[in-house]
Order: sequence, then C-alpha cells, then structure tokens
Amino acid sequence: MTDKTQIATLVAAARGAMANAHAPYSRFAVGAAVRLTDGSIVTGCNFENASYGLSLCAETVALATVNAQGRFADVAAIAVVGGAMDAADEALVTPCGRCRQVMNEAEQMAGRPIAIYCATPSGSIVSEHRIADLLPHAFGPADLGMAPTQRD
Repeated sequence: MTDKTQIATLVAAARGAMANAHAPYSRFAVGAAVRLTDGSIVTGCNFENASYGLSLCAETVALATVNAQGRFADVAAIAVVGGAMDAADEALVTPCGRCRQVMNEAEQMAGRPIAIYCATPSGSIVSEHRIADLLPHAFGPADLGMAPTQRD
C-alpha cells in the first residue's frame, strides 16, 4: 500500500525531472519517476531530437535507466508529470501508447501490479491508474510464455 507521502515524494521527483526535459521542438516537457521496491527513486525526462523520430519519452528513459541498473523487476510505482513549457494552464497528461507498452513489460516482468500516478505540473492534481486500464488487452512477456523475473 502506498501512502500519500510516498506518492507526493514520487510526484515531486517527476516534477524535478521535468525541469530537465530537452524539448526545444514540442515545448512539451515531461518528467517521470520510478519507485523501486526498496523505496529508491529513479527519474527520467523527455529528450527530443531534431529528427523527431529519435526522441525519447520520460517514462521510457526512467525505465531504461532502472533496467541498466539491473532493477527492472523491482519497479513498484511510476509518476508522470508533463505540460507545455511556460504555459499558465495545467493539464493532466497520461503516458503515450509506447510508454504504456513499456510499463506493461515492467509490470509483467515484476509479476505484480504497478501503480501509475499522473499529475499536473504543480502536483495539485494526481490521478492513479493501473496498466490494465491504460492499456487493455496488452501484449507482453506472458504472451511469449515468459514468467516474471525471479529474484533470489
């Protein structure tokens, strides 16, 4: 069970990562924070490229960083914060389809539900989602006969 303090800390980490977004083309900054089972937090931000197709989403950057640390099966929760740079209005954003697929991979490899928290840039509004709700009928490791990663 995640308490409000843990959620607020995770959202604050995503907000901090959002400040580092490299988004000169879209001017839409996104930050993500991944809480691992031991309570540690790994962040990522979107990283655009002039060729557009090579741009990376914040959620994917954060999850790839977690994987590079050998901790992909330890993902417990993810927070996503995003919005137009220098905009007065705030909107609640949810992960794109690609990121939802990557999150589904993390959840299936972890073998447990992962909470997804989407927040406005100020953090004043936070909504909680489940991957199955964000990506119904997802294709993932289980469809290929892979079991969750087992930790010793």
